[in-house]
Order: sequence, then structure tokens, then C-alpha cells
Amino acid sequence: MKKIDKLILTSFLGPFILTFLVVVFILLNIHMLKYFDDIIGKDLGWDVIGQLLFYFAIFNTPVALPLAVLLSSLITFGNLGEHFELTAIKSLGISLVRSLLPIFAFVLLVTVGAFIVGNYMVPKAALEAYSLLYDIKQKKPALDLRQGAFYNAIPDISIKVNEKLADEGILKGIIIYDHRNRTGNKEVTVADSGRMYTFLNDQYLKLELFNGYNYIEGAGSGADISSGPVNQENYRKTKFTKTQIVFDLSSFGLNRTDKKWFQSNRIMRNMSELVSDMDSVNSEIKTQQLGIYTSSSQVFNYHLKKDTVEWPVDIKELKRKRDSLALNKDSKGESISRNQVIHVVRKTLDKKISISEKERSVSDSLFKIPFTRSEIGVASNQVRTVKSQIYNYNEQIKAHGDRFIEFEVQWHKILANSIACIAMFLIGAPLGSIIKKGGLGVPVLVSIIFFIVFYVLSLMGEKWAKQGTLPTVEGMWLANSVLVIIGLFFLKQARADARLFDSDFYNVVWDRLKRKFANTETTNFQI
Repeated sequence: MKKIDKLILTSFLGPFILTFLVVVFILLNIHMLKYFDDIIGKDLGWDVIGQLLFYFAIFNTPVALPLAVLLSSLITFGNLGEHFELTAIKSLGISLVRSLLPIFAFVLLVTVGAFIVGNYMVPKAALEAYSLLYDIKQKKPALDLRQGAFYNAIPDISIKVNEKLADEGILKGIIIYDHRNRTGNKEVTVADSGRMYTFLNDQYLKLELFNGYNYIEGAGSGADISSGPVNQENYRKTKFTKTQIVFDLSSFGLNRTDKKWFQSNRIMRNMSELVSDMDSVNSEIKTQQLGIYTSSSQVFNYHLKKDTVEWPVDIKELKRKRDSLALNKDSKGESISRNQVIHVVRKTLDKKISISEKERSVSDSLFKIPFTRSEIGVASNQVRTVKSQIYNYNEQIKAHGDRFIEFEVQWHKILANSIACIAMFLIGAPLGSIIKKGGLGVPVLVSIIFFIVFYVLSLMGEKWAKQGTLPTVEGMWLANSVLVIIGLFFLKQARADARLFDSDFYNVVWDRLKRKFANTETTNFQI
């Protein structure tokens, strides 16, 4: 490697690592703000928060890499142009395209890395992150008794405290409603004061109550009910100087859900799994289409004998495979031989041939008899049944088709996010050599503009692909195609040392346009 290549590459690596970490941090904060309300107040440990941040950081890596490439390439070539190092390189006879080669080779490695991360690490990180986030959402908030309000987070228990001394852990004016017996507000405990604390690794809550009463209303209060009416409820009042109540807080823990319930989501599948999913969905679509072609023939056995609708080739193949599988098994599920199949077919044909000509004429004459009202009603019901079946089949085909597009979109999205690194480099490097401004001022502004363009085009392409407005390939590669065209334009202008961002450049263009229109007006006047 030449010294100039080392100079250019080393000047790129520092800004790339820095901008990548900054972009990941910004995207991570934006992502976490969406779930801030679900996380706050759940008394989560730092290990859980750390896992969530780590998984979401990996999840945002495929988006952060293209932006980091764009920003770092702008900064690198902007600094080289600002300090006239790019001019010195050109004076040595080294073209701009040749000076881009070392960074372009590194960007290719980054693209491969982005693909590996997006195809293998991101699905696993998404599975871990969103399954953990689901469990966090299901977790109850931390135990927090507020003064003058009922606290109902403990199952079947309602607690109200009039005054709470947090520093001393003392409660005053305590009222507890116990609903564990499912009898309503018939068991109440009132105390003047008390203390609250947890034990056994916060699995249980103990309340020590002082100077109070326990009220129980109902037949189960322990009183003798043999002398009174059966439906008469009893009442019991117990005074205490000190008592203890223990509550189970297991529902406040973070219970993990089996990850298999989340694995079917498309963002948690790699490309090979997505291909398998698309094959499964495509098989379901063909099955529903086969049902459409066979449902009507099962009801109208006579009128569809001369049906001229041609079955698609793939549906015929599916029907042939299913029929062959059905013939290879008897009613008990055991395999039957080829000779048995031939024997059954010949027996059926012989039975049909044995019908006499007289019987044929009689059966044909049946169709010449006028239809009765009941026969017309039966036929109408059969038509409605077939119509309903076809409608259901079409709805199923539409639903499976939407799922197929979602899997196909995700498959192309993994590739498109990786190739976006090359598209961003084609924009950033030539544009930096044109702007000739380093630092974090102009490059950051330009990077934000092009990243917004990339993000908006990606969203539009994905939306149009899912809606069927554009084919999936065109919709998912729309953003990269536009950015590559813009990048090639900037590369052409950079090779010609065009000053696109200088006012003199546009003044010259404006003067040329004015002279052109002036010559046109003069020619028209002479004519």
C-alpha cells in the first residue's frame, strides 16, 4: 500500500469510528424514547436496562453504518480539500477516482459487515429485545403507596394510606380491603399506624399494623350459624394492638416469556428463513387457488363437465401431486400396489360400460323434465354456497399475498441496507471534495439532508411495495437507485473540479442563459 493510500485511509478511519458511535447513540436514544413510558417506574435492574440497550444498539447498526459512511467520507475529503492536500495529490498525477480506491475498498468491507450484521445478528437481537420489552410491559410498576389514594397493584388487595413518612418507613391511617375470597368489601382492616418492608429478595411484603380493627362480614366469619337462618350473614370485629400481614409480590417480578412466540415476526428472520417462509406462504396460496377450481366442480357435477376454463400449470401440478399421494394410500393409511390401483380403475370402467343403451336414454331424458320449485331452491342454495366459498378463498389468498409481500420486502431490505453504504460513499466522497469544508459543520448538515432523502425514499418505496403500487424489487431499491445516480453526478462534477457550491458557478450559468435567450429574441425579431 502506498503512503498516499495510508494517509487517505487513516484520515477516514478516525471520523468513521467516531461518527458511527455517535449515530448509534442518537438512533438508540430515539428508539428508546418510544418505549420510555413502558420502562419507567418498573424498578428494573441495570442488567435488564443494559441488555435492552445492547440489543437495540445492534438492531440500529444497519441504519447507522450508511449514515456513518456518508458523514465520515464528507469530513475526510472535506478536510483534504480544505487543507489543499487533495490538490497536492492531483498535482502528482493521481486522479480523484484513484484517490477514492482505498476508502472504497474499506467501504466494501463495511458493506459485507453490514450484511452479516443485518442477516444474522439483527434478527437475534430483535428477538431478544422485543421479547424482553414485552415482558417489561407486562411487569407491574414498582410498589409505590401514595398518600390519600388506593393502591390496587397487589392482586385482590386495595390499600389506602393517609400519611406516609418515607424516611422512617412509617405509615399512618391505613385501610386494607381484602378481596381474595371474592365476596366484595366484606373483609376490612383498619389501623392507626404501621410499617412496611419487603423480605426474601423482594418476593414478599410485610405490613406491621398497630392499634386497629379487623372487620369480617359473612357466613364464613367463624361465628355459630346453626341457631340462626341460613341466609343470615354474620359479623365479626377483632381488635388488635399489633398484627402482621404478608402479601405475595411474585407478580411484580420480571417473568420471561418463551421466545418461540415471537420468532414468526419478519424482522426476526434471516434471509434463508424468509425464503422458507415465502415458500410456505406460496404453497398456502396455491392450496387456496386449487380450492377455488375444485369447489364448484364438487357441487355442479353435470353442468361443469363441459367447463372450458383452463387451469394454471402450477395448479394442475399441485392437483396431480395430491391425487398421486391419495392413490398411494388406502383408507387405513397403508400403501397399496400399482396392480391394486389398476384393478380398481378397471372395475369402475367395467361397471360404467355395463350400463345399457336404454338406461342411458332414460338418464338423458331426466334432464328434459321441467324443474320444480324445490329443485330450483336447492340449486340456488348450492350457488350461494359456492359463492361464499370462493369469497372466503379469495380473502385467504389476499391475506397470504400480503404476508408474502411482507417477507419479500424484509428479504430485500436486508440487502438494500447493506448496499446503501456504497451509495452513501458515492455521494459523500465526491461531495466532500467539491465542498472542501471539513469539521462537523457543513458535512453534518449535508449528511442530514441526504439521510432524510434516503429515509423518506425508503419509507415510500416500502409502502408502495406493500400496497402493490410498485413491484417489491423496484420499491425496495428505489432509495439506493436514486442515491447512486446522485452520487455518480457528483463524481462527474468532482472530476471536472466543478464548484457547485460557489456563487460564481451559478452566476456564470445565469449569464449563459441570459445570452442564449437574448440571441433567440434577436433572431426572432430579424425574421
